[in-house]
Amino acid sequence: MPAEDDAHARRAVEAVWRDESARIVSALTRHTGDFAWAEDLAQEALVEALAAWPGSGIPDNPGAWLMSVAKRRAIDGWRRRERMSHREPLFVSEALVAEAMDSVPDDADPDRIDDDVLRLVFVACHPVLPPQARLALTLRTVAGLTTEQIARALLMTVPTVQQRIVRAKRTLAAEGVPFEVPDRAERPARLASVLQVIYLLFTEGYSAAEGEGLIRPDVAREAVRLGRQLAALMPREPEIWSLIALMEFQSSRFAARIDADGLPVTLEDQDRRRWDRSAIARGLEAMGRADAPTRGLGYYGLQAAIAQCHAIAPSFGETDWEQILRLYDALESLAPSAVVRLNRAVALSMARGPEPALAVVDALEPELSGFRPLPAVRAELLERLGRTDAAAAAFLAAAELPGNAAEAEALRRRAEALGRL
Repeated sequence: MPAEDDAHARRAVEAVWRDESARIVSALTRHTGDFAWAEDLAQEALVEALAAWPGSGIPDNPGAWLMSVAKRRAIDGWRRRERMSHREPLFVSEALVAEAMDSVPDDADPDRIDDDVLRLVFVACHPVLPPQARLALTLRTVAGLTTEQIARALLMTVPTVQQRIVRAKRTLAAEGVPFEVPDRAERPARLASVLQVIYLLFTEGYSAAEGEGLIRPDVAREAVRLGRQLAALMPREPEIWSLIALMEFQSSRFAARIDADGLPVTLEDQDRRRWDRSAIARGLEAMGRADAPTRGLGYYGLQAAIAQCHAIAPSFGETDWEQILRLYDALESLAPSAVVRLNRAVALSMARGPEPALAVVDALEPELSGFRPLPAVRAELLERLGRTDAAAAAFLAAAELPGNAAEAEALRRRAEALGRL
């Protein structure tokens, strides 16, 4: 079997897992009632795909192929456990149940949303799990991220992520957490975690942690869809609408964020005529619904307001950087973090100049060591200060850190343009 066939099959399996993992695992959880077993079944199907696809070829519908294999393994498992008589009807009657649900009027129960992926998010965000475990587990199952990608997203070590995912699945099984969207009384306790998961899912779509492409529009669209499903469940929660606004504003720039070679285009160089004005309009509408003058803007509201400043600015030079800096000050006060301070440094450089911003960035080195945006921002500031050799070295240092391949190539080209390569 040629090595290139194996490599092609592996890439296909990885792509299918990234795109389909949430739906596969959530559907299997609904069938089996066991979250941990559902993910194990999905993983076993992936292993079978790696063995079969190099010889048989990649199926026309690889997601359906994986689901079929996983269901067959579930049936085999039930047979071994002598439970087949109790469980098999779930598969047989699935189409009839779906048909019956389709015949129910839309207004039969306005508080019910039959969305397996949203159910999966709520399960993984159950209060019995520690906050970081909720995030790690959901990013694994909903976003299809590897443990390495999750570790970078959460600024944690890979072994820590692995341990938290394993413990989280064990806890959910031990507690018998049902696969369902909780009732109204239980939703507020999970809302913060659910919002954070949807936000991180969108972030993966907006700037992929790994791979050849910079953006994953399908992942971003799924995050927006989940956000709107959540808003239908809890329409009076301002932070849900704030997150929707943030995602709409950010996704409006997708068409302008990459060039003909698939490499990232900086905000300053983007052709704003290519921005999606309908997405901006949806963002503005969501901001209107999120407006809570008596409470002020929350974590996502402040970020949405920053994104709005960019979305409505006629040009890069006309961006209201002073307003953005004030919003970052408020965000830093509300939710202090090294990443917020790094983003604030960019706004500071635009409002007050690169020199004070560079001092802030240098001070963040101990906290954000190994985080690619840190040397990338530092390189930008050094270039603006005319320190071209140091800027080129910083661009190269950023390119060498783990992350997206397209972004790394763009950083290397920036270094080359400064005469370092």
